[in-house]
This record gives sequence, C-alpha cells and structure tokens, in this order.
Amino acid sequence: MQLLEVLRARARIAPYVRRTPLVRSSWLSERAGAPVWLKLESLQVSHSFKARGAFNAVIARLERSGGPPARLVTASAGNHGRALAAAARAFGIPLVVFTPADAPRTKLAAIARHGAVLRAEARDYDEAERAARTFASDGDGEFISGYSDPDVIAGAATIALDVAEERPGTAALVVPVGGGGLVSGVAAAAKAIDPGIEVAGVEAEASHPFHDSLRAGRLVPITPEPTLADGLAGNPDPETITFAFVQQFVDRMTMVTEEDLRGAIVGLIEHEHLVSEGAGAAAVAALAARRLTFEPEGDIVAIVSGSNIDVGRLASLLAGG
Repeated sequence: MQLLEVLRARARIAPYVRRTPLVRSSWLSERAGAPVWLKLESLQVSHSFKARGAFNAVIARLERSGGPPARLVTASAGNHGRALAAAARAFGIPLVVFTPADAPRTKLAAIARHGAVLRAEARDYDEAERAARTFASDGDGEFISGYSDPDVIAGAATIALDVAEERPGTAALVVPVGGGGLVSGVAAAAKAIDPGIEVAGVEAEASHPFHDSLRAGRLVPITPEPTLADGLAGNPDPETITFAFVQQFVDRMTMVTEEDLRGAIVGLIEHEHLVSEGAGAAAVAALAARRLTFEPEGDIVAIVSGSNIDVGRLASLLAGG
C-alpha cells in the first residue's frame, strides 16, 4: 500500500467522517512511564474506526465502476456492518450483513436502523463470514471484507495521517487487532511516514490468531473463546491480505486477558470519562496492565477503536460483574 493511496482515501472520506480527538491520558502516562495519548475513534461516526474503511470502500468502488453495484454483502461482528450500512445508505446501495446471533444488541439495532438486511444467524464470526462469502459468490451481491480489502485498509490507515500531523515524532502506536485491517493500514502508513516508529498490536487472550501465526510463520487457525472484545474475536479468512502486512510492519504482538479488558473499560470511564467497548479498550488494557512497556523516549498513542457496548453489559462491568 502506497502512502498516496492513503491520502486519496482521506480526501474521499473527509465529508463523511470525523477527525477524531487525540487527547493525553494522565492515568495511562503514569502507568506507562511515558506520555500516552488516546486516539478516540470511539467518537467517530458510527462510534468506531470502521467508518473510515467502509466509506472509502464504497466510494472507491463507485469511482472505479462508474455506478453502484446492485447489492453489497458483508460479514461483521457488528461495527463494520454498522459502518458499511451507513455508507451504503448514503449512496443508495442495498446491503446484506451477516453477523453472529449473539452480537451486541446495540450493534445489530444500528445495522437495521441504517436500512441493511440483517442476517444474525451464525454461531460465531467465522460462520458468519463463510455464509456471507457463499451468499456473495452465488451471485447475490459484491462482498466487502471488514479487514481483508485494500480500500478498507487504506481507509483505516488515515488514522496514521492524523497522528503524524498532530503528534509528530510519536515513538509508538498501540493498536487493537481482530482481522488485522486496522493494524495493517495504520502500521504501513505510519512506517511510510516514519520508519523508526514502533507499532504494537494487541489481541484478546481468548482469540489470538496473529500471535500464533507469527510464531508459526504462516496463518494458523485457532479456536476462539468468549471475550469482552467481541470485535476482535474469530479467525481471519485463510486468504487474508492482512497477515503479510502484520509480518512486514508490526513490531510486536501481545495479548490481554478478560480482566485486563474489564479494567480498561472501567478505567477509561473512571479516569477519562470515556465509554469504550471491549475491543476498543484493548490497546488501553495492554498499557494499563503493563502487558506492553516502552522506553520513555517519546509519545505513545493508543487507539481507542470503538464504543459500541450494550448498556446492560457496561452497567454490569461498572457494578463489578
């Protein structure tokens, strides 16, 4: 991916997304022993970073084809489906979204509210993605992956442009990792701007395909377990383009426990008055629990990737449940 593609993506999506705040966290700075800044994609439209990739994917396809596809199809744990539903509605394109049956209600409701056809029938994300790909390959629409798509990755990469402009000389970026689209784009763009920057990825201990795959030198499947970070759960597609990005541009990968995630969600509210979902808090969890440590030689930026958490679950976590 060339930096020019990321600049083009930013120009495409500018009318549809927000330039989210980058704020200093005294709480995490004390924990990390270095200045920590939070890139608040939790305040993005659709309340997750996914809006960047979704709008770029739809607009880029319109530019290349000269007209809208008859229908789009995707699989999602919730946030990509919500973002793509908003983008599809903006351009009058029908969309079918396949999700796990137990995806957070707030995400499912938002997908339906944007007018997409919701197929919340799968046991887990892996099954939802297989169903969506089969549906699309049968001629029922054009599939857009939430992570393994060059336009989606380029859209996510625009976060790195924001950080480079607002905190030049940033020493490290800490990024949640699910299918790898976010970390692929951010890492590739950040390294193109500053080859010396360190990029660390964070997976849930309950679902860590990249951790295992990097050790094996090839993509290997794992058996995901239930996790607060539902947006990070599941295996990437065996043909994903993100594994090569991670191998080339990500310096290290770590994992966080369910207790780490719980502490980060509660800590963000207690110390920063910010709401985050489990996946969105993964980078914060790695720093707060000291799963990642850095030499105090520059700014650390942690991406808070989303805030679409069910109210009931949030209330339970705050009550200690």
